[in-house]
Amino acid sequence: MDRLLILARRLAQLGVWFGGGLLVIASFIIGVDVVIRKLFGVSIGGADELSGFALAIGSAWAFGFALLDRAHVRIDSLYVVLPTRICAVLDILGLSALTTFFSLVAWYGFGAFRQSFALNAHTMSPLATPLIYPQFLWVAGLALFVLIAVLLLGRAMMALIFGDMNTVQRLIGSRTVVQEIDDELRGMEHGDRPRSGGER
Repeated sequence: MDRLLILARRLAQLGVWFGGGLLVIASFIIGVDVVIRKLFGVSIGGADELSGFALAIGSAWAFGFALLDRAHVRIDSLYVVLPTRICAVLDILGLSALTTFFSLVAWYGFGAFRQSFALNAHTMSPLATPLIYPQFLWVAGLALFVLIAVLLLGRAMMALIFGDMNTVQRLIGSRTVVQEIDDELRGMEHGDRPRSGGER
């Protein structure tokens, strides 16, 4: 299962780059649209539509990487004072709820994609974009997130059964202050921007 998690991390990293690239392209299109609208009084048309697609797709593909990196925001004022085993159980319950919720989102998202495919649906804009293309990329990102969540949940439950609380915390636990400081120091050593973690 650890090998599958390594593969999932690589896919998630590619997904983050893909989503980020889409956002950069969307930002460029919006910038060009603003400039030519100001200078020439014309518009590309559909820039807001494309940016909406880019945001939805980019976010979906980033969810899995954020989960693997434990970068989701948490309010853990009580969590930090609880015993380690209880924290591990809470982590698993939280991930179970998150997985269930996003499984439903992915399921209904696939339903929307299937309906668009059956109806050959297009956007009601000058671009008349076929909806199946952005919806497919969006649902694929959600499906990858659910797959990663299931893998993490299975691995964490195995660790909990064998009493390995450190592995549970390392995989799905809330970041400690020390871990966040260490990560930011390592990032600064490599010239990366400091990464923000969960709220406390």
